[in-house]
Amino acid sequence: MNKVRRKRLQEAFDLVAKAQEILAEVREEERESLENLPDNFRYGERGEEMEAYIEMIDEADGYLDDAKSVIEQI
Repeated sequence: MNKVRRKRLQEAFDLVAKAQEILAEVREEERESLENLPDNFRYGERGEEMEAYIEMIDEADGYLDDAKSVIEQI
């Protein structure tokens, strides 16, 4: 692989890392929102929905970790 393509791979890696930073921020904001809900919402349908979103963000973050690992192997 030549220098130009390696540089582009590094750019891709950096973008994936940036996406993970954004996901971490959103996940933290969602967790804080969940914690600040009144109990009747927190332990109801709304709270369950927010917890599901947090889990989906965690899953997306895992996929991005996998992508970074693959890029590093190239």
